[in-house]
Amino acid sequence: MMEISVIIPVYNASEFLEKAVDSALQHDEVKEIVLIEDKSTDNSLEICERLASDNSKIKLYRHPDKENHGAGATRNLGLEKAESEFIAFLDSDDYYLPNRFDAEKEIFKDPKIEGVFGAIGVEYLSEKGKEEFQSKFKNISLTTVNFPSEGKEVFKGLLGLTDKVFGTFFHLNALTIRKSTIIKNSLRFNENLRVHQDSDFIIKLAYHSYLKSGIIDKAVAVRGIHDNNRITKIVKYSSQYNQRQLLLWKSLYDWATSEKLSSEYRKRIYLSYKSFDLSLKSGLKKYVQIFFEGLKNPQILKTQYRFTYLNR
Repeated sequence: MMEISVIIPVYNASEFLEKAVDSALQHDEVKEIVLIEDKSTDNSLEICERLASDNSKIKLYRHPDKENHGAGATRNLGLEKAESEFIAFLDSDDYYLPNRFDAEKEIFKDPKIEGVFGAIGVEYLSEKGKEEFQSKFKNISLTTVNFPSEGKEVFKGLLGLTDKVFGTFFHLNALTIRKSTIIKNSLRFNENLRVHQDSDFIIKLAYHSYLKSGIIDKAVAVRGIHDNNRITKIVKYSSQYNQRQLLLWKSLYDWATSEKLSSEYRKRIYLSYKSFDLSLKSGLKKYVQIFFEGLKNPQILKTQYRFTYLNR
C-alpha cells in the first residue's frame, strides 16, 4: 500500500481546519498529516495542538522563530518534515473527497511516474466569496485540464505550447508526488512569492518530473470559497493582478535562464513575463493587444520593442 504524507499549511483556518484534517484521515494511504502552523492570529494553533495530541498520525510543526513566513516557506518546512514515500498537499480551508487517491493507487505502479494530478471542485462557503470567485472565474466548477497527458506534454500544456487546449490548470490539492523527485531535483516553493508560489512550483515540477493525469473529469478534492480567499480578491487585469503575475513570470524566467531551458520554452516564458511588465507600463488595452499579437507571432514583440532575447 502507498504511504502518503499530507502537508497542510495553517494560517487563520480555525473555521475549516478540522474538516480538512478529517478528509485526509479517511484515507488508509495517508500515514501522516504534517501541520505547519504559521503564526495564526486566531485559535488555529490551539486546534492544531489538540488534533496532534488526539491522533498520532497528525504531526505539528512551527517555524523555528515561531513567526509568520507565508505559504511558500510553510510548505517548504512541510517538505522537510514529511517522511513518507509520497507527498500530497491540502490547503487548510479545503478538503479531500473519497476518491482522492484512487488513480494514484494504479498509476504509481509504474516506477517512471513521479507525480499524478487530478481535478478539484468548488464549494461556496459565503455569498461574498461566491460573488468574488465568479466575477473572476465565471462559472468554473472544476479546475482541471481538458485532455489526459503525461511527461513533457504536461509542461508544454501549462505553457500553452500544445496544439490542444490544455484548459485552466491543475491545483496543488490534486497533486501527489514522489518525495524522491523533490530531493533529486532540489524542488522548493519560491518563498519570495506571497501568492502564486504554487503555480511556480507546479510548472517547475512539470519540467523536471514525469507527471501523468489521473482523474480529470470529476473532482478528487474541493476548494472552499469564502470571504478571505486571497486569490479571488484581486480583479483580473488590475494593476495588482498584473504585478502579481509579473512576479510569478519573472521567477519562472529567472529559473528558465539558470536551468538553460530550450529556446522554445524560454521564449514562451519570456513572452508572458514581458507582457505583464508592459501591462504595468502601458495600460490594459495595450497589454491585451501585445499579449495576443505576441501569442500569434512572438517576432511582433521583437519588431515593436526590440526584445533581442527572442533571437537567442
